[in-house]
Amino acid sequence: MTQARKPRQFSSTEHLASEAVAAYVDGELQMNAYLRAAQHLSLCPECAASVDAQQHVRGALRRASEISMPTSLLGLLSQIPTCTSSGDDGDDPAKTTGRDAQFGRRRASISSMVTSYSFATWRRRR
Repeated sequence: MTQARKPRQFSSTEHLASEAVAAYVDGELQMNAYLRAAQHLSLCPECAASVDAQQHVRGALRRASEISMPTSLLGLLSQIPTCTSSGDDGDDPAKTTGRDAQFGRRRASISSMVTSYSFATWRRRR
């Protein structure tokens, strides 16, 4: 009579990180890392469940309807100041006032958010 083999217990540091689970599902792991992850998944029901959940989320995102940018956002973005009140000195960082620098940072921050949004939308369509 053979006894059922007890599943291996993993410590918390031996499980796949959430980034590794996402990379595994997206096929972004190098071959060695992929093989190690696959070996771990064959032994660890907890990580296998995480991969399954990530696959369901990935599928749901791919089936989701088109994400569109609200038209009001373009209007709000166009209201952000694009030059300083001091005229031509706006291009000289040494002459930038604290308030002008604050607007520049805000403009750069919003610009990076729009760029990130656009990239995420483009990447999802691939």
